Amino acid sequence: MSDGGDEELSASEHSELSELRQRVNALESAGPSPTKRHHPFRSFGSVLLILLAALLSLLSVVAVWANSIVQDTDRYVDTVGPLARDPDVQKAVTNRVTSAVLAQIDVDALVKELTDAAAQQGVPPRLNQLLGDLDGPIENGLKELVSSTVERVVTSSAFESVWVNANRRAHAALDKALTGQSDSAVKLENNQVVIDLGPIVADVKDRLVDAGFSVAEKIPAVHTSFVVFASEDVGKIKNYVRVLEILGGWLPVIALLVAAAGVYTAFNRRHALIGAALAVFVAMLVLGIGLTVARDVYLDKLPPGASQAAAGSVYDALVKFLRAGVRALAALALFTAAGAFLSGPSRIAVLTRTACRRSIGGLRDVATSAGLRLGAVGRFVHRYKRWIGAVILLIAAVVLFTWSYPTTTVVVWTAVITLVGFAIREFLDAPSTPATDSQADAAAH
Repeated sequence: MSDGGDEELSASEHSELSELRQRVNALESAGPSPTKRHHPFRSFGSVLLILLAALLSLLSVVAVWANSIVQDTDRYVDTVGPLARDPDVQKAVTNRVTSAVLAQIDVDALVKELTDAAAQQGVPPRLNQLLGDLDGPIENGLKELVSSTVERVVTSSAFESVWVNANRRAHAALDKALTGQSDSAVKLENNQVVIDLGPIVADVKDRLVDAGFSVAEKIPAVHTSFVVFASEDVGKIKNYVRVLEILGGWLPVIALLVAAAGVYTAFNRRHALIGAALAVFVAMLVLGIGLTVARDVYLDKLPPGASQAAAGSVYDALVKFLRAGVRALAALALFTAAGAFLSGPSRIAVLTRTACRRSIGGLRDVATSAGLRLGAVGRFVHRYKRWIGAVILLIAAVVLFTWSYPTTTVVVWTAVITLVGFAIREFLDAPSTPATDSQADAAAH
């Protein structure tokens, strides 16, 4: 046994002992550290920057969502496309188109035409009088006929295709509507964003004619509208969307820089990082609650006659990806806070790191006993261990920051793969030691 007794240590224990010696030497060379003066203005500035970063992160999520709705056609179609299969939207469209078609049919003229035809055929006066009282039954029958025809159109795959294609063509017009301009397909009228259902009425007219209802041929071109969004605050929303559209690409970067400045300014940067991550999580929680409250407020302010069920479905569809972004950023904030906490000196963090290191070291010892030789790879990983960890974190950050629309699943899998990367780094961290060399020579002889 040598003076240090290193020859009885395994490779993992030797690595841990070497790391402890380096830390002790660093502390001894530094000498007694003077007590840091916590300047109140510096701490206050750090807190302000972190709170500002949390607020900017909230606005960033909204800005990215607004840009995706306004500028990304595919994203917009993915948002509103499923509404064609929503039962509440289908019911609202069916009622709207049915009313528009029935408004073009003169029931009194139909009854008069029927009585005139009966009189020409010599029908008795009593029966002719009864035919004149058929206004109500004929109107109900027409309503049922038109309603069933419209329902078949709206629930068909053809309507879904028309809906998606119409929304794709109307996307540019929606941009104009949200920025205060107008278009024939999507307009801003009386604080409402509406879509023309004229093509659907025309399809219903053709089907009625094909079914033998010749009166439908007289239905003129009807341009009825379906309200996508209605609120007294649409004018304000236009301005907000325009501002977020301008700042959308920069707000995430600004929020990240402000958060980094807040952490850098703090005396205890690890605690500041945990605080910043938790502040962002709280901001996402507030935004999520705000979206739920805004839904109820929006539905309460709908104009009379509007379908609340359909409006609720449209609202949920429009904010679907916004909610996904909120959950993703909240998950990322929690992972960041957990990582910063587990890297600290607390008892739980030390025990967790020690348990993981020993478990991976034991697995490495088993693999080494089975004949695995890491050699130069182990020495390289041990020498550049910190740099390798920094590269792993950098790659994870680049993946999340460059992903178009990261979801919670993307964040979770990125975190899992990052942890796997650190586990592989720890497994490969096997420096060549005199003890292992001498044991290998003894085994060879």
